[in-house]
Amino acid sequence: MARSTFSGPILSGQNRFGPIRDIGYTDLVQTALLDFSVTSPGANYGGGSGQFVASNNIPNSNAVIYTPQSGVFSNSGPTKASAPTADATNLVYRGVVFYVPYSCNITDVIFDIGTIPKDNAGTPVAVSAIQPYVSNNFATSTGVYATFSNISSPAAQRYTGTFVSSQLGNSNATLQDFQNPNVGQDPAWFGQIVVTLAMTTTAAGLSSGQVEVTIRYNQNDMNIGNATTYPYGNFD
Repeated sequence: MARSTFSGPILSGQNRFGPIRDIGYTDLVQTALLDFSVTSPGANYGGGSGQFVASNNIPNSNAVIYTPQSGVFSNSGPTKASAPTADATNLVYRGVVFYVPYSCNITDVIFDIGTIPKDNAGTPVAVSAIQPYVSNNFATSTGVYATFSNISSPAAQRYTGTFVSSQLGNSNATLQDFQNPNVGQDPAWFGQIVVTLAMTTTAAGLSSGQVEVTIRYNQNDMNIGNATTYPYGNFD
């Protein structure tokens, strides 16, 4: 086994040059398993009131959600966004923040329920509904990247997002949301995908349950050129 990190994108194929070039992008995955019985940052930490989890951290840790800058550079770097809404008696927000190279192509957003979340009632009660939102910030309405139907009476199974209207365009090229907090360092810009789970409860907070959130995407080549000016050779 080996572990490697590339500035990307990662391309693979047989014929590297010419009009019958057959290389393609590598399918990439980020995922986070949330265990709502784990209330402190650590393995499978599920987040807490006003706090989402960062993907691809081992173990799970608290995430930073940045205010989207829409590609406008700031000498002071990115601004941390307001925290997600705190737990209330009948509504709890949990979620995952995925940081990706901007202009990625999102191919799938997947929500797997392993065990149904339960709230902090005296006798824990299963949440009655889960509404996922997929956006580039904490969202409480339709997101910019994908749509999920409201999951009424959640079951232990897989749910997948769909791409509609402008979401399709955004998902074909993720937005240039925030710049590197270390101003002047590469990579200079990132995309931010925030999957928000709005859960209907009978009491504030969650006591148990496991869900996994996964995104599948390709990192696009920002220097691909076109059919007449593509710099064939040892470019990639």
